[in-house]
Amino acid sequence: MTIASPAQHAPVVVIAPDSFKGSLSAEEVAAAIGAGIQAALPAAQIRLCPIADGGEGTLDALMHAGGQRLTIDCRNAAGQAVRAPVGILKDGSAVVESAAIVGLTDGAGTAVPVEQRSTLGVGDAIRSLLDQGARRFLVALGGSSTNDGGAGLLAGLGMVFLDAAGEVVPPLPAQLHRVVRVDTSGLDARVAEAAFVAMSDVDNPLCGAEGATAVFGPQKGVTPPQVEQLDRSLAHFAQVLERALGRSAAERPGAGAAGGLGYALLMLGAQFRSGAETVADHIGLDDALAGADWLITGEGRSDAQTLHGKAPFIASQRARRAGVPTTLLSGGIDRGSLGKLQQSFSGCFSITFGPLPLQDAIAQAPGLLRDSGEQLARLWLAAAKG
Repeated sequence: MTIASPAQHAPVVVIAPDSFKGSLSAEEVAAAIGAGIQAALPAAQIRLCPIADGGEGTLDALMHAGGQRLTIDCRNAAGQAVRAPVGILKDGSAVVESAAIVGLTDGAGTAVPVEQRSTLGVGDAIRSLLDQGARRFLVALGGSSTNDGGAGLLAGLGMVFLDAAGEVVPPLPAQLHRVVRVDTSGLDARVAEAAFVAMSDVDNPLCGAEGATAVFGPQKGVTPPQVEQLDRSLAHFAQVLERALGRSAAERPGAGAAGGLGYALLMLGAQFRSGAETVADHIGLDDALAGADWLITGEGRSDAQTLHGKAPFIASQRARRAGVPTTLLSGGIDRGSLGKLQQSFSGCFSITFGPLPLQDAIAQAPGLLRDSGEQLARLWLAAAKG
């Protein structure tokens, strides 16, 4: 692609980063980079398109494109009453971000052991949005602290789990082995009218060596001795639930997402989609790339995993189809992954200018992003003049 002279053409720059987790939202990252670009290229047309991949920050990225943000009453992973954000997009689709309700970063929700956490609050959120008239749901699965097979979600929507004595079984990982019967009569009738999209880049099944507990459980607090026990409990729960509903989903790709929350959604008829692809569609990234000269994307840290459906990779793929070169600007870059990353990005850059403690990098992130954006723009300007 030939870079036009600045005298002939003010460049159109699309800025579509993911959030820098623990530091800045995707919207804040995009704004800081944009400010740096315009410091060097004042005439540049900046199109801010913050993006996400189905984890933390997905609600913010989708709401940047417009819609109504709501705060609803629900329960966190520990079952405590909390207020959490949800959204309704311009097309009427409701957005539920699991990380905002039962997320790993919620200190109160993760104060109890993982075997005592549930996704009840996600069911609360869906029911609240059903009350608002929503019938299309985008459920972002990344960043959950739970491993309950989505039992909490189903209980929050009205299902009841019973043991051999007919007593109600709480929808907690530590209790699921007791379930022998599922009463579906109380399931909210409006669920049958609803369409769900589960947003995730995870394709793991519910159980087994590649399942929710074995692969993702340890980062949530599952200890090595617990893995087999909790995995067996999920398998038992799935057997009983599938018998009750007359369908199966435990082996389907994505069932293991969010500790099995993906499984519960599949059992409700959900369609699984890449989180980043879904966000890109809803924010109009392809439209923003039309006629653009340059895309800048990034995330907190980039490595080979970035190429497995993460937001910057999906953005770069969209840009490639539009004939737009892409620069990766992240908080950190794994040097060992450069060979792979540079096959998808026209240059990979870290925002740090030297050794810097993590806490300092987080605190200085806005200025580091602005300065890095400006230096990239000056490089662009030099190339254009050449």
